[in-house]
Amino acid sequence: MRLSTLFTKTTKDAPKDELSLNARILIQAGFIDKLTAGVYTYLPLGLRVLKKIENIIREEMNRAGGQEVLMPVLSPKKNWETTGRWENFSALFKLYGVDNKEYALNPTHEEIVVPLAQKHVLSYKDLPVYIYQIQNKFRREKRAKSGILRGLEFMMKDMYSFHANEEDLDRFYKEMQKAYFKIFKRCGLLDKTYLTFASGGSFSKYSHEYQTITLAGEDEIYICQDCQIAINKEIADELKNKCPSCESKNLKMEKAIEVGNIFKLATNFSDPFGYQYIDETGKKKPVWMGCYGIGLGRVMGTIAEVCHDDRGIIWPKEVAPFTVHLIQVAAKDAEENNKIKLTAEKVYKDLRENSIEVIFDDRDEGTGAGEKFADADLIGCPIRLVVSERSLDQDSVEVKKRGEEKKELIKIKQVLSLKS
Repeated sequence: MRLSTLFTKTTKDAPKDELSLNARILIQAGFIDKLTAGVYTYLPLGLRVLKKIENIIREEMNRAGGQEVLMPVLSPKKNWETTGRWENFSALFKLYGVDNKEYALNPTHEEIVVPLAQKHVLSYKDLPVYIYQIQNKFRREKRAKSGILRGLEFMMKDMYSFHANEEDLDRFYKEMQKAYFKIFKRCGLLDKTYLTFASGGSFSKYSHEYQTITLAGEDEIYICQDCQIAINKEIADELKNKCPSCESKNLKMEKAIEVGNIFKLATNFSDPFGYQYIDETGKKKPVWMGCYGIGLGRVMGTIAEVCHDDRGIIWPKEVAPFTVHLIQVAAKDAEENNKIKLTAEKVYKDLRENSIEVIFDDRDEGTGAGEKFADADLIGCPIRLVVSERSLDQDSVEVKKRGEEKKELIKIKQVLSLKS
């Protein structure tokens, strides 16, 4: 991609009306655009990051045995009445169709996935099965003020597992705990992310959240300094500030952002729909369920909150919009300047032909080196390459890693080694 043809632009200053850092920095760097509170457009750079997070999640869900589907955004009122949530789910968007029937814009998909599974998963031979999707959700959030961390519309991965008994649900639940850590490791958040005990509500004694430590966090968690398990503030009093895993009282409070959650639903959604399976003896038995959610925009916003400095974003390699940010720096001498352009074009071509993702700042002489370097820091790709008069004097390009001050010259023919 060429910066000269990218239809979006960086801005010199962050938007003053945004309170959250993730919104300020992502808007300033040209990753997202705000339509209204809690509703954002993902621009070309931002969509590349979002798609990379999506693909990481998809790969790990497939590896865990998940089967991907795409369920409707719109669902009929009767499904929500069946579970009793039409009246008591306060965040539910409701609307009328032309037939005067009422519908919901789905904030979650238990009411849709259970009748779906009920048509296809009938016997113990069909179980267990794991169904997931990656799709937009809608919630009437009262606190849509944290950038892409909390929105009225947001993209989410939600998986639903179906089991013959509680023991098998427990087995898969532990597998998903591990799968989530793999996802957050690949997204560059593992070192600051904790498995956190939370209230299970009416479903089970506990559910679990994945909380990432940052001063911008909306949540308070208490981290056990002995076993590194955390407790959500809402259940800390109930446990008398004691770790539910090792019973230590050596807890440390931290601010954090919830980047994922998992729940044991038991039979709370299969029962209302009368969903049962036929066991080995021909008897009907209740289907046990679990659900596992990750907000993609929330992960992206959390990365921005955690991985940045005063110059801009520092994207982890696997989710960066591009691996390399290539810059050509103009020279005063016309002949030298032409040589710089030809060399930069060749480097750009070679990188692309060798499947190294590169964004090329090929803007003309009207854009100074300082502005180009500032934009590179703001956008935050892992590697900056500079072709300049100085570098060409040594038949080289300048290499600098984002987040580090060290610069070095490497021979032009060595550029493709960046792939490794």
